[in-house]
Amino acid sequence: MTYVIDPPFPTETIDKPAIAAAFSRAAQSYDSAAKLQRTTGEALLERGLRHTGETVLDAGCGTGFFSRRWRELGKRVVALDLAAGMLEYARQQHAADDYLLGDIEHIPLPDQSVDICFSNLAVQWCSDLAAALMELYRVTRPGGLILFSTLADGSLDELGQAWQQVDGKRHINDFLPFGQISAACQGYRHQLTPQLHQQQFPDVIALMRSLQGIGATHLHHGRETGLSGRQRLAALQQAYVVQSGGYPLSYQLVYGVIYRD
Repeated sequence: MTYVIDPPFPTETIDKPAIAAAFSRAAQSYDSAAKLQRTTGEALLERGLRHTGETVLDAGCGTGFFSRRWRELGKRVVALDLAAGMLEYARQQHAADDYLLGDIEHIPLPDQSVDICFSNLAVQWCSDLAAALMELYRVTRPGGLILFSTLADGSLDELGQAWQQVDGKRHINDFLPFGQISAACQGYRHQLTPQLHQQQFPDVIALMRSLQGIGATHLHHGRETGLSGRQRLAALQQAYVVQSGGYPLSYQLVYGVIYRD
């Protein structure tokens, strides 16, 4: 079953329709490029394996890779995503039991309707993390779990520093500091685990293609033209700080578990 809603997209700081379009365009290439998402998703799923609840909301399901993983564990899965293209791809893969086109900050589900909320590298695209967590808490039954992973300040810093050398602008998204992520969780019984994850690429083109492949090249405040021109990429590669013969890209990860009382 597919539910389609017209979500209210707040646009004060983040252009959500543009983000949805960027991820929709990446639907076909996402799984082949999403190495980081696999790593974080498996680590997040492991945190909920012992829970006996039957219904899972995969909030920001993407292609439905982890929706399918939850179904394989015997759960009934509701897949939610902001990007229509991603949700359609998940539906074609029969990844979930139900599908919701919508926003994590405005989840179209009744109160206390699922046992586990699972959100892997999605809430960093929300305008208001506290509002997103409040929604996930609202739709979770007492005794349930909210599992989320997100990116914190310092992610993609090598890329930002290289762009800064090229034209004085960082051209990367800003992510919340760990302290603000922690503050958004203070009203709940919770655990947060920060972790550094670094990927290595043979050149800048491969690095940028990895971001494009998962739809993550959209900037919160819009894109500027010319960022992918050959001359600019060559300048970017020249400015990039090489480590151990490769081009590093770091992610400051945060894993969160919130207990629904």
